[in-house]
Amino acid sequence: MCVFLSLRADKANLTKRFDSTFVEEESFGPKYVQNAFEFPKWPVISSERSQEIRLMNWGLIPSWIKDQESALKFRVNTVNARAETIFAKPAFRRAAANKHCLVLADGFFEFRELNGKKYPYYIRVHNGRLFAMAGLYEYWAHPETGEMIPGFSVITTIANPLMEMIHNRKKRMPVILFENQERNWLNPGTQFSGLLRPYPEEDMEAWPVSRKISERGGGKNIAEVLDPYDYLELSDQKPSQGSLF
Repeated sequence: MCVFLSLRADKANLTKRFDSTFVEEESFGPKYVQNAFEFPKWPVISSERSQEIRLMNWGLIPSWIKDQESALKFRVNTVNARAETIFAKPAFRRAAANKHCLVLADGFFEFRELNGKKYPYYIRVHNGRLFAMAGLYEYWAHPETGEMIPGFSVITTIANPLMEMIHNRKKRMPVILFENQERNWLNPGTQFSGLLRPYPEEDMEAWPVSRKISERGGGKNIAEVLDPYDYLELSDQKPSQGSLF
């Protein structure tokens, strides 16, 4: 799964990197760690508005969900979508056909299990470059207010060797797109099966971080959650680590 993301960039940097306009009026500051199950608003570029960066809720709600109670329960299971089954699962079939999006980030977190304990790692593209993950989105109409609520899922695929070592139980990773693939993903009419593959480990780096990222509440959204953290149990098996900033 991919349920923890990081994004230190501001609106200006996002606009420049993705050649799109950040249209949201509300302020947007660094998101050092965000948990999918808190259903945060996150910067996304959709296939229907491919030159705009908008905030969408993490957790896709299919348009056919009828009531709010069902919607709130359903989105717990749709923060991720498996690349292998997006056309088979009713929750994702429609979005897979015509509602693709780019989920913007500069890092994510995953847990390694060792001797019954979990150790969090921060993972990013080399040198902390901004990147886009392949996503799906839908609009859900609130039955009482009529408000159209956008929600998205991050697509995951099989892990590359680095991610196999870190995410060593489920061995999955988000689909990170090469920069020259991003606009292809936003065109659902093109052949995209070749895009939903593991990103090469040689262009990624990772290091252990403190368990603060999984604490409840907003106090964890601080730059220190990205700092390397030494665990004695991991001293003989550290993955690649580049410069933090």
